[in-house]
Amino acid sequence: MSDTAAHLVDRVFPRVPVRQWVLSLPYALRYRLAYDAQLVSGVLDIFTRTVFASQIRSARDFGAVRKPQCGAVTFIQRFDSALRLNLHLHMLAIDGVYAADEDGHPQFQVLLAPDDEQIAQITASLAERIPEFLQRRGLGPESDPEESDPLSRDQPWLAGLYAASVFGKVAFGPNAGRRVSRTGDQIDPESIDTLFSPRCATVSGFSVHANVSVHAEDRERLERLCRYCARPPIATERLEALADGRLLYRFKRPWRDGTTHIVMEPLELMEKLTALIPAPRAHLLRYSGILAPAAKWRPLIVPAGAAAASLLDSASMATHSCAIGTSASATESFGASSIPVPAEPTAAPSSTTKHGRNYSWAELMKRVFALDVLLCERCGGRMKIIATIHPPDTTQRILECLGLPSRGPPSPVVSSLTEPF
Repeated sequence: MSDTAAHLVDRVFPRVPVRQWVLSLPYALRYRLAYDAQLVSGVLDIFTRTVFASQIRSARDFGAVRKPQCGAVTFIQRFDSALRLNLHLHMLAIDGVYAADEDGHPQFQVLLAPDDEQIAQITASLAERIPEFLQRRGLGPESDPEESDPLSRDQPWLAGLYAASVFGKVAFGPNAGRRVSRTGDQIDPESIDTLFSPRCATVSGFSVHANVSVHAEDRERLERLCRYCARPPIATERLEALADGRLLYRFKRPWRDGTTHIVMEPLELMEKLTALIPAPRAHLLRYSGILAPAAKWRPLIVPAGAAAASLLDSASMATHSCAIGTSASATESFGASSIPVPAEPTAAPSSTTKHGRNYSWAELMKRVFALDVLLCERCGGRMKIIATIHPPDTTQRILECLGLPSRGPPSPVVSSLTEPF
């Protein structure tokens, strides 16, 4: 999670605004997408093309643009807060377009934030185009059930597991067919007023949310957003063992009906996690448009490429930004703060220092926790690893020589099991 986020911020996203587009899908489609990687690619392609087309139309409303191109990185998530199988798409798209200047170099043009009407049009278009795509693939309402669902024919055990996970039910064991136990201050959801969110729309089970954007210069916040999109399905700090042996998993935020956590048997948790494993050879991170690996303009706009080009000939590099519109209402929040869409973001890189693809554990800890574990508390110098000691007896002698405890603290779980009855 942290390594991917650091890579995207340092080497992929240029210093321009970024907006998150989230596409949620109907229940009937989540089951098939759980095991059909080609179908996921088709749905993602429709989603990307629809958003890109809307951005290009918005750019042309302000004047002629030559060869407009958009770019995005999409995370395919398979889970929700209750560990159900809920495949949905988090697309981090450049909030603007790149167009060719007179010399044919990419020039960034920031866009106005999309309004509610534009989001509704995109959602309606997706609700029409995706079912048509499924119909062409032979997955329409009138298709042969055996042909449209080969998993239930070839692997009925896995098909039952996926189907139960989509609807939050238990697939096997004494509680098979029942919903997972939910607790909290539950109330009648019909008595709650519908919560309207800006830049959010729902049509026929298809939901699009695009109310989160990041300022061009706020790279730290962009990295936090990337970590959020790349996060694992379960947060261990919210998982708790109960006295009766069951497991309690708390939600980060209460549901609209007041549910705050679920309670499961240990094997039911294993069942849920099994359903979240992606299909073989199914990538969960996709690059699109100008950010795709083979895109012609990609080396000219990504931070490393822009840095190299500016060192060679800063005068000929045309990656500066041209604002074509600003809006006082174009502010969205991610977390506790509100970040305005900038009028003139720049594509200048923050650093030209070369770095390998993989980050060390110390670098990632510093980026995530703001903790430099290699900084010596005594002299302020840099520490380095000089040896790796594996034999426990050697480690014990070294610790005792330094006057440090040679035994770790007792485990709470182990101590509770060894107490006399």
